[in-house]
Amino acid sequence: MRLWRVLPLDRRAAPAGPGGPLWFPRELQGHGRHDNPDLYGCLYVSEDAAAAVAEPLSAFRGTGRLTASMLTRLGRPLALAELEVPDAAPAVDLDDPDLLAAERLRPSRVATRARAITQRLAAELHDAHPDAVGLRWWSTVEASWLNWTLFDRAGPVLAVVRVEEMRLDDPAVRDAAALLGLTP
Repeated sequence: MRLWRVLPLDRRAAPAGPGGPLWFPRELQGHGRHDNPDLYGCLYVSEDAAAAVAEPLSAFRGTGRLTASMLTRLGRPLALAELEVPDAAPAVDLDDPDLLAAERLRPSRVATRARAITQRLAAELHDAHPDAVGLRWWSTVEASWLNWTLFDRAGPVLAVVRVEEMRLDDPAVRDAAALLGLTP
């Protein structure tokens, strides 16, 4: 399965090294939806390139023009990394009603913006499903987009397909910007 990740790219970094597309930035985590750096590092990825781009651009929703400065973080250019995870890699699919029922989860608990709730849920699911490479869930930017939170135990099965610095004219950037009300 192809998944996309946006990251501030360090072109000199090894793929799994700090700034690389397969780096699980555990030491920088703690505030994200499913962060539990005491248990695991994680990567936030999407099944759609535009969805991956929309996540970091969502802070600019409705502000007007899409600018080149929106495509940088920490003094580095944002890059779109295309990753490959084996189709057979198990995931906890929070978009599956049967799984939600089996885990006794309500969609409102999965989708809340309350990080204390989503982080606790992620920790519980991480421990309850030791073979799962991560969680699959819907985007809070656009519910039809599906995101994944990959646990660091997915690292050995992940592969980089390609990494490209994002540009204002990239189709994924244009599609994400349009959804967010940002004009070129």
